[in-house]
Amino acid sequence: MGRPSLVDAIREETLICDGAMGTQLQLAGLEPGGCGEAWNLERPEAVLRIQRAYVEAGSDCLITNTFGASRIMLERHGRGALAAAINAAGVRIAREAFGGRHGWVLGDMGPFGGLMEPYGDVPEGRVRDAFREQAAALVEAGADAVIVETQTSLEELGIAVEAALAAGAACVIGSFAYDVTRDETDLKTMMGVGPEEAARFLERAGAHVAALNCGSGVDVRWAARVVERYREACSLPAMAQPNAGAPVLEGGRVVYKQTPEQMAADLPELLRTGVRIVGACCGSTPAHIGRLREAVEAAGRGGAP
Repeated sequence: MGRPSLVDAIREETLICDGAMGTQLQLAGLEPGGCGEAWNLERPEAVLRIQRAYVEAGSDCLITNTFGASRIMLERHGRGALAAAINAAGVRIAREAFGGRHGWVLGDMGPFGGLMEPYGDVPEGRVRDAFREQAAALVEAGADAVIVETQTSLEELGIAVEAALAAGAACVIGSFAYDVTRDETDLKTMMGVGPEEAARFLERAGAHVAALNCGSGVDVRWAARVVERYREACSLPAMAQPNAGAPVLEGGRVVYKQTPEQMAADLPELLRTGVRIVGACCGSTPAHIGRLREAVEAAGRGGAP
């Protein structure tokens, strides 16, 4: 029997996603400000090592190394013409990382890195074209789903979700990045979008999963609150990729100091919300994913409540 679709799989069990890619690439030698996505073509063995480590730690899902691989983003590194090739290679590497095991490859589409007109100087048509190109390359290469992540505005996310659906993605995940307010009583995206508004928008847009990742101050406990609000506002299953605690500045570098054990200790609160896919974002490592896997196994990996 073949691998079930991602949508079917999360009805049966809670899946484990991977952790941070950018910091792992930097540890492997990527210079600050460098184009990590280009490594899919230039240093694929390094990307493969990172993703294999996440598989060995227990990841059921791998997010492709294509976060900044829209043509608009790649043009800033002089690699715009390679957009389709970089995205396709990202899918192939993630698939190879599973080594023949069952697993789901999530094609990653991050923000295009600017503001659309009239708030900024990037025409909406250019953004649509870039996301359509990226989504098509990911789906054609065999991604099991497309994740539109680290989004802060409804408009940009809507364009990307539309592109993924038009490309024929079997599952589309929409993931927002929230910032905890200064008084620590609420959280919203940089563009002022709250979890309820985000969830309702995703459902109307045709997404299959409502997700959150990254953001300032969004740890496991805050992720649990967001998922609860998602479930109250819409009927979509939820995915959460919290950060490894709150960042601190050390020696001019931003570091995340929450240990794998500390992150896993908070996980039961998130699991009680009925979240269907759990991973991690900034500051996380394969060790964090390994501990999350253990915690999910200990809690049982049953179907959605």
